[in-house]
Amino acid sequence: MTGLLRAVRSAVAPLTRTRLFRAVGPVLLPPAERALARVSGGRLQVSALLVPSLVLHTTGARSGEPRSTYLMYTPDGPGRAIVAGSAFAQDRHPAWTYNLLAHPDASISVGGRRIPVRATLVGDDERDAVWARIERQWPGYRGYERTSGRTVRLFRLERRPGT
Repeated sequence: MTGLLRAVRSAVAPLTRTRLFRAVGPVLLPPAERALARVSGGRLQVSALLVPSLVLHTTGARSGEPRSTYLMYTPDGPGRAIVAGSAFAQDRHPAWTYNLLAHPDASISVGGRRIPVRATLVGDDERDAVWARIERQWPGYRGYERTSGRTVRLFRLERRPGT
């Protein structure tokens, strides 16, 4: 199955870097994710058909209100995940990255299970290694960074101690 999944990812990945996908993805994918989550009780995600996916639950940086975002993640060892603020290669950082900078204690839902995490911004000394790990999962993903003209924020999410 992993060979088939790798082949599908390699075929689909170039499509996600097209202008059409970058224009349509942010409009169509979030409502599709929310609809499938409602129907499945939070156990399924559209993006999870191709890559590991989670729901990131943060506190709004300015509003203080709870926010939820559907994201691809890259496993990074037991109890850890990496998420990239690519925002479909838009020229601005996604709101959830500001939320994590202001309130690093968050939670994630994976397969309908909620897990408390602490977010840490990946430092410059680790960026290339982290990008390499992400691109083993999703070939060419760093292209979003080049296209956006900004340094994409990478976060390591780690299960909070004692939870």
